[in-house]
Amino acid sequence: MSATKAKVAVHKFSSCDGCQLAFLNMGEDLLALFDQVDIIHFAEAGPLNREASVDISFVEGSLSTPEDIHRIKKIREKSRYVTTIGACATAGGLQALRNVAQQDDWIQSVYATPQYISSLDQVMPIHEQIAVDFELRGCPVNTRQITAVLRSLLNGVTPVNEQDKVCMECKRQHEVCAMVARGLPCMGPVTRAGCGALCPGVGRDCYGCYGSAENANTASLGGRFHLLRLNQNQVRHRFVSFNGADPVFASAGSMGTGKND
Repeated sequence: MSATKAKVAVHKFSSCDGCQLAFLNMGEDLLALFDQVDIIHFAEAGPLNREASVDISFVEGSLSTPEDIHRIKKIREKSRYVTTIGACATAGGLQALRNVAQQDDWIQSVYATPQYISSLDQVMPIHEQIAVDFELRGCPVNTRQITAVLRSLLNGVTPVNEQDKVCMECKRQHEVCAMVARGLPCMGPVTRAGCGALCPGVGRDCYGCYGSAENANTASLGGRFHLLRLNQNQVRHRFVSFNGADPVFASAGSMGTGKND
């Protein structure tokens, strides 16, 4: 980056706004951030100028409408770096669950006047339409992730891409294995690290919020879930939830894993 302040924008597409809160939750660190960058566009926090050219654009949310595709391409043109944040932007999010449903049926069941609804046949993550420089996984992402990426980009360093699985985070924090010790259908063996083993840390099984990890053996884990007495639909639901368009999880969910009921 140049010696002048970097210009930053935060954009929203189809999402719950939860990942943008990772910025607002910085507290006093947010004030320090303003000393390093100029926030040009961030509707959640106030500044509005989505047409401005910027150094870094953070994008939350998935693409759900034709207008979304036009807008994300304009953002790419006006951004030096594009970083997608959260499960919706990186893997479709919960709204991508409609990709496995009959679109006309669900539109008519939700909207009183469905003829006015304009949506894409498939909800898609941002990288399916534009080149993305870095992806931050999570549902939602956290302040630590946002801060680390910002520091890296501001200093001309490639951000670190987390490769470990949640199981490794559990071991580092000396957590008891939720699946072995408690018999819970934990997604930790196939889920990317980054959350700090948040759910296992409070005695719950991992729900796969951060998407598929590298070399995820979903077939083996699905077989284990069957041994824990989950039926086929329950196994599918474990994989296809927060990351509906994650290719690894979507494949495991659509094809099924383990034995048939």
